[in-house]
Amino acid sequence: MIKALRFLLLCASALGAPMAQAEDFDDLPPYKILRSLQFIQDSVVLGDHSAIEMQRYMLGAIDKRLRTAGIAQFEDPRNIDAALIYAMSGGNPETLDFLTSRDIEGNFDSRITDALRQYLNGKGALIVANLVKTIPEYRNTRIGPYLYLILGNAASLQDPKAAMGYYDWARLMAPGTIIEEAALRRSISLSMRGGMPEKGFSYSLSYARRFMTSPYVGQFADIFVELAVANFNAETEGKITEILEFMDRPRQREVYLRIARRAAIAGLQPLARLAAQRAEALSDVADSNKALASLYAGLVDVPSADILAAVSQMSSIPEQDLSPRDRALLQAARAVAQEVLKAPDPDSLTQATVSNVTTEASDGPSGSGESPFADPAVQGGEQPVEGGEQQVTAPESKSDPEHDNFLASSRSKIDEIDMLLKGEVK
Repeated sequence: MIKALRFLLLCASALGAPMAQAEDFDDLPPYKILRSLQFIQDSVVLGDHSAIEMQRYMLGAIDKRLRTAGIAQFEDPRNIDAALIYAMSGGNPETLDFLTSRDIEGNFDSRITDALRQYLNGKGALIVANLVKTIPEYRNTRIGPYLYLILGNAASLQDPKAAMGYYDWARLMAPGTIIEEAALRRSISLSMRGGMPEKGFSYSLSYARRFMTSPYVGQFADIFVELAVANFNAETEGKITEILEFMDRPRQREVYLRIARRAAIAGLQPLARLAAQRAEALSDVADSNKALASLYAGLVDVPSADILAAVSQMSSIPEQDLSPRDRALLQAARAVAQEVLKAPDPDSLTQATVSNVTTEASDGPSGSGESPFADPAVQGGEQPVEGGEQQVTAPESKSDPEHDNFLASSRSKIDEIDMLLKGEVK
């Protein structure tokens, strides 16, 4: 509450209002109150997370002020812009409907309000064509950056490349604000979907330089991990390292661990090892993250020549240091490795020989008379076969219980891994 009051007093002071009247917005025009909201929202993405609750309070205060403002207030274009920006900043969409229903003077541009109404009702795809025609008129206005952000969101499903262009305009007109933060974060996602990894790394570097204290940085990390794993090579390794250097130590460790996990499950051995090693280097001696790094580094060696070292490494990992999901992954990897290393039953190695294979051939014209599985020196025992086709039959073999148990166990472990992979994709 003290932090909220501090913000309120700071905003009131910035607007020129006496501090004693900081909570009284009835005499302030809507556009002045909106400035306070914009200041708070930008402070949030720049690292002051204590302002998040104040943001909710300011949205409520602006909503109340817009609904109680007289019609004459909206002869001022600044108040019209305030109402539109409020609607595009997480405000109550019904308030915009309320204001436009009272707009007998035509102060609101119906092209903009109709587009926002459809967008806020979940019909963003329907506004793209009309908004593209209208938006150049508002490019250099107060609502321009917000409109470009909205247009980018609406166009993202149909045309990711065009949407990235709209996000670029939004960033250009509102640097260092919540608009730039949102536009950058969404551009990274679109660059992946559009198959443009070079743009994705460029946007990621810009985001890491400016917004690593944003409360939405977790969403950025999710997208960046996917980008890094999907496009890792000798060229991008340096870009990944450069971007992560802008993060603090705990965040770097977290991202490296997530990259290692994704890469291990995808079978990308170089990336999994690299990410696991760097995560381990960023971990303290008694840090449980060392166990995770060891797990992910060991996973990629299970299907390789280093399986013995991998088994030894994973056997030393304390399960209590892992989450339930990673514990299940460790157990499945151990089980698969043990089955791979298990000595085979000598009886299961029996191969077909002359003594247990009967070769039948026709008297008349047929094939070459040679079976790819039979000893070519043996040509006896020929018997006519209907149709003139050579057939090779083997005596019925008895079931090997140990072999059957091995197959059943292996299928069970594969099913477990499939379930883990399905969970990873979600």
